[in-house]
Formats: sequence, C-alpha cells, structure tokens
Amino acid sequence: MSKVVIYERPGCPQSLRQKALLEAAGHDVETRNLLTEAWSAALLRPYFGSTPVRDWFDSLSPRVVSGEIDLERVNPQAALTMMILDPALIRQPLVKAGGHCMAGVDEAAISALPRA
Repeated sequence: MSKVVIYERPGCPQSLRQKALLEAAGHDVETRNLLTEAWSAALLRPYFGSTPVRDWFDSLSPRVVSGEIDLERVNPQAALTMMILDPALIRQPLVKAGGHCMAGVDEAAISALPRA
C-alpha cells in the first residue's frame, strides 16, 4: 500500500469516485482541499504532464462554460496563472503518489501507481 494525496473540491462526485478507486486498489488516501491549497506554477504544472492545455481545466467551471476562457487559445503560462488565482478552474481531482502526479479520474493510471 502506498500513500496517495488527493486534492479535491469537497463533495465533488469525481473526487469521490477517484478516492474509491484508489482505496479499492489498496492505497492509503490523504485528502486535501484543492481550493485552499497555496498553489504555484511549479507545484501545479506536474499534474498535467503532456496533456493539452485545454484538458487542464475543469470543463464545468462557470468561466469555461460561459466562454470567458477560450480553451483553444490559452497558453500554458496563462493557464497556470489563471488556475493559481482561481483554483476552481483546475481539472480535478489532482492525485500525487510518490513522484507521480495526475489530474482527473483515470482508472488505468491508478493501476500503474507505485505501491509501497
């Protein structure tokens, strides 16, 4: 079993699903509030890996839904700045296990997480 840190918006169905998957896979899960974490670009960037910038955002965020943020035009630095200022924009949950980080619910990635 390995220690996994999950950053979530409390009560979010996606986060609850991810936590259940992690626990079912035998991981010890520590939950943190995504909205109150002190994010920086250096801390946040690793969670998105090589995914396109548009996939870094929560597609249900009011600012995304309204079209205020054009996901096809935003660059990585601008995206990180927006997310630091408004963590509700971040696709979540964010999951960290050892040196591995990911954003969103990904069952295949969960099975590949290291176990202590």
